[in-house]
Amino acid sequence: MAPAREVNWFAIWVSAAVVVVLIGVGALVVWLNNPSTETGDVPDAANISAETGAIVVGDGAGTLDTYIDFMCPICNQFEQAYGSAIQGLADDGTITLNIHPIAILDSRSQGTQFSSRAASAMYCVAEADAAASVPFMQAMFANQPEEGSPGLTDAQIIEIAGSVGVSGVDACINDGRYTKFVRAMTAKTPVQPGAGGIGTPTLAVNGKVISNSELPEPAALRSLFE
Repeated sequence: MAPAREVNWFAIWVSAAVVVVLIGVGALVVWLNNPSTETGDVPDAANISAETGAIVVGDGAGTLDTYIDFMCPICNQFEQAYGSAIQGLADDGTITLNIHPIAILDSRSQGTQFSSRAASAMYCVAEADAAASVPFMQAMFANQPEEGSPGLTDAQIIEIAGSVGVSGVDACINDGRYTKFVRAMTAKTPVQPGAGGIGTPTLAVNGKVISNSELPEPAALRSLFE
């Protein structure tokens, strides 16, 4: 993962809170009024929780749950700044990282449902090759489309999967096999303290959802699990 860079975190987290309020409230209302809550096809792999939708990385005693949307620019900034530190904690056995690819920004991709398709594709990849889960996430953020654009095509997403060594997932990605599962799991996303609805990125440390403003700088991230 990329090393942390200097960022005005106060400004970013304030902006994130605004996104949570403006997008999260609308998303929550949509979910509460959506008559269909069926999960559709469920990924079948030891590294994916059918109950929570978490893609599991590592096996440490501490847990860090991250809820991300591939269209969310702040999620990308979070990955660039904290990704290396998080991966280090997973690699050395400090934490179990639970990645939740969700979709709250489908309305920002000109009708292509990019957030749902991208999250579904991550399940396709994680199911096919657990070790490729994080590299695929990184590659998707490296190729992140702008909000308001149509997003990446399925063919482009398949190409990204191939770039991290995963093949045989074309049908899964083209079919959007896990989009219903993504939407069902999105409805389960916890709400940050003080927020008006669900948003991304959302973080839970050892099962407790925290405000993004509580997150220390990357170098001090380990302190959350001591």
